[in-house]
Amino acid sequence: MNKVRIICRSSRLSLLQAELVRQKILSVQPVADVEIIAATSRGDRELHLNLSVLDGTDFFTEEIFNALERNEADIAVHSLKDMSADHFFSHDAFAVVDRDDVRDIAIFNPGILEKIERGEKIVVGTCSPRREEMAIDFLKKALPQLNTGILIETKPIRGNVEARLKQLDDGDFDATILATAGLNRLLKSIPDAANIKDLLLEKRLMLLPLIECVPAPCQGAIVAEAHPSNKEAVALIKKINNTSLFENAFNEKKEAFQYGTGCLQKFGVTTIITPFLKTLFAAGENNQGVKFSRWSSLPEIELNGINLFSTTDFMKDFFSYEWTHENVRINQPIVFIANYKAVQQDTNGLLHHGNEIQQKEERRFLADKQKILFASGTKTWFELAKQGFWVQGCADAMGFEYFLTVLQMPLFKIHQTDVCILTHEEAAERWKNKGFHAVSNYRLKTEEHKIIKQKIAAADFIFWSSFSQFKYYRQYCKSSALHACAGGETASLLKIHNIDPILFPTIKSFEQWRKSSTLSHSVG
Repeated sequence: MNKVRIICRSSRLSLLQAELVRQKILSVQPVADVEIIAATSRGDRELHLNLSVLDGTDFFTEEIFNALERNEADIAVHSLKDMSADHFFSHDAFAVVDRDDVRDIAIFNPGILEKIERGEKIVVGTCSPRREEMAIDFLKKALPQLNTGILIETKPIRGNVEARLKQLDDGDFDATILATAGLNRLLKSIPDAANIKDLLLEKRLMLLPLIECVPAPCQGAIVAEAHPSNKEAVALIKKINNTSLFENAFNEKKEAFQYGTGCLQKFGVTTIITPFLKTLFAAGENNQGVKFSRWSSLPEIELNGINLFSTTDFMKDFFSYEWTHENVRINQPIVFIANYKAVQQDTNGLLHHGNEIQQKEERRFLADKQKILFASGTKTWFELAKQGFWVQGCADAMGFEYFLTVLQMPLFKIHQTDVCILTHEEAAERWKNKGFHAVSNYRLKTEEHKIIKQKIAAADFIFWSSFSQFKYYRQYCKSSALHACAGGETASLLKIHNIDPILFPTIKSFEQWRKSSTLSHSVG
């Protein structure tokens, strides 16, 4: 094709996505003349209506596709999450060409802490039942607990990314929830970045976790579509298709289809990829009102006759904590907190008000200026929130190195050298040896727990929630015992010690797997 006509919605984000597709076409067909045509959809025109009152699906994609049928364009470009599964499975002339970060992010106006302190209602702008179902409940626990309870009300908000941020900036809402992918793409655009940065200025950010706030199916993915009858266009988009991204998107749409369709979805589906495994996770409420949580690709192990022991059942009994008496100082602006116990004790010398960490007496710990805090998982996040800390996000208990790529996205632009990992003494040394900044203010002291030793000695299958547990108790394990863990730092360290563990995406996925397995012979 010498002339290629791309059609997309007229928003800046849609035009950027179309330009990305244009560049990919030029990379495989350099001499092509590629034109981008901006159009409007029903979803763009009927901004006065909440999406939940509109009939059907494909509000943002159907009219764009119809232009292909009328031969007004050769290729349509969409955000794949806006396209229904019915349409996506109706023909095979699709290419998934790019995918950005899949998460949602909550964006708050600067006065949010004062509103929480006063016990005032927080108004969050969203039109997504999925976000209302999961994110709002999460925020009630994740925001700094500066009063007896956090009151949140949702109100409809419509418009493109810039319009929603402007409504937030104007004070129409206290917060809104957006997909990080759209913000990242706008921030990478020279013409758009300044405006987005200005609208985000002084806002408080909270990156929502993958597990508690599951993203929409195919969130962050860009799809190019041709009409099946346009053979040249079909052949062209096949050349720019990313087969791995397409497979993930296909599986997410297929998984989501069984739970419900349309804009009233109260569930999410996403693909979670770690260095060791890839899994599909779906959770929320289906169209029959039934809550569910499902992981794909969990290990298939017959547990009949196998003694299973999980360290998660004895988390408080493995170690005691010995606090250091040395002054601990963190010079980096970003702190990744591996365990909430690191800031739990009054002896740490911390006073805090949301994100403001102050000096107490002679101790300088999280430093004498504001720090941006991230947590290892939601357990640590919630415990920090109870103490009044503002936590900006977490690694979903999948490890800091997994999370580092998230921190480096345009929305944050955090470099590894700007981060200090706060953890126990032994772990801090391991991180330093790998080239990271790390500090500790406590060390683990092994408790010789008689029952734990007995259970580990009798176990055929052991799930470790941390490498420290394995290190101190491996001497009691059967040589034939199977070892299992989540696919993060614990897995990396076990492999270094010649253990090939059975892997689970997260500790929570293991717990779900255990509940659904035969545990009549469990020793845990």
